[in-house]
Amino acid sequence: MRARAAAGSGVNTIFWLAAAVTAFAYVGYPLCMVLQSLLFARWSQPRDYTPGIDVLLVVHNGAGQLSAKLSNLLALDYPPQALRINVVCDGCSDASESIARGFPSDRIRVFAFSERRGKSACIGNVLPLLDAEIILFNDVRQRIDAGAARALVAALADPQVGAASGELVLETSTGYGQGIDAYWRYEKLIRRMESASGSLIGATGALYAARRAAIGAVPEGVVLDDMWIPLGVAAAGYRVVFAPDALAYDQAATDAVDEERRKRRTLAGNYQLLHRWPQLAIPFAHPLALRLWGHKWLRLAVPWCLLLMLLSSAALAIDGSRFYQLLLLLQLAAYGAALLGRYWPATASRWLPVRICTAFFSLNFAAAMALFDYLRNPNAHLWRPTTDGVSAS
Repeated sequence: MRARAAAGSGVNTIFWLAAAVTAFAYVGYPLCMVLQSLLFARWSQPRDYTPGIDVLLVVHNGAGQLSAKLSNLLALDYPPQALRINVVCDGCSDASESIARGFPSDRIRVFAFSERRGKSACIGNVLPLLDAEIILFNDVRQRIDAGAARALVAALADPQVGAASGELVLETSTGYGQGIDAYWRYEKLIRRMESASGSLIGATGALYAARRAAIGAVPEGVVLDDMWIPLGVAAAGYRVVFAPDALAYDQAATDAVDEERRKRRTLAGNYQLLHRWPQLAIPFAHPLALRLWGHKWLRLAVPWCLLLMLLSSAALAIDGSRFYQLLLLLQLAAYGAALLGRYWPATASRWLPVRICTAFFSLNFAAAMALFDYLRNPNAHLWRPTTDGVSAS
């Protein structure tokens, strides 16, 4: 009897430890950032500032969107003589290179690599050839607001700031996409608080800028250049801030399977960061290590915590605890709602709880699978075609 009670106590401890990790990852850390931003605000002081900008656009088979993207970049509200566009073709087998070379502007420069090696390899090769003070990173898919370049360099006018992230705005979200849009708004709130209290732990890959002098080496094969580069900037002693007026626009995901595939690649990149740069997991070995634990690393543990919560509450419910029977039913209801939203998307459009559960469990399923993806696939840094035939980074 005493042994059974001890076993029950151990299972009870497992449940609450797993619940605590999950709660801190999604609620506790954001509250810590809110509190820190209120007590130790470090707002940068943007001012009018027009340094030279080298826009860096890496493309793999992006012919379907490249013309519109180049027109978008040429229309940025920034002195034309101070902004140059560098198109890097990563083993393109379509018309991307010819479109870029034939575009009617002397502000466009083209670098073409015959072998496809991934975005970070292209960045690492081309960066030493650029001489502008500011490098603006972006992707071919997203449309950039006309004032984005000015907003980014205004943040970089503060000499303590080494990198500035724009804001990705998701348009026309419905059904499952509404859940992802809500999650993205939650993420942006955290980023605002991180910026206000010190530094972000990464940037929005669709739009960010950094001081050329603050960017370290970018090795081949890195999945998340939008974390590797800002983390390197922070390691050099600069702040990484959020520029909310620098906007990039994209379509919200409408299909859970497609979004999981994209998210799994991104989360596999987090495992790669830990593998390639172990100091990122050691408190005080990197200036942002503690924030990385709160914002990234604990979230990688949440899927396994959810599994432990389900199994431990089931064990305690079978043992006769009414309280854990209720908790088990609530968990099963949440999983049921997630399955409902995944396989019958109309229910996600209609009911907010279904939408939130679908997005939450989809993201955590992706986080669980990302570990196996990283161990299994050494070429995750290579881009894959999107559903419209254009490759995405």
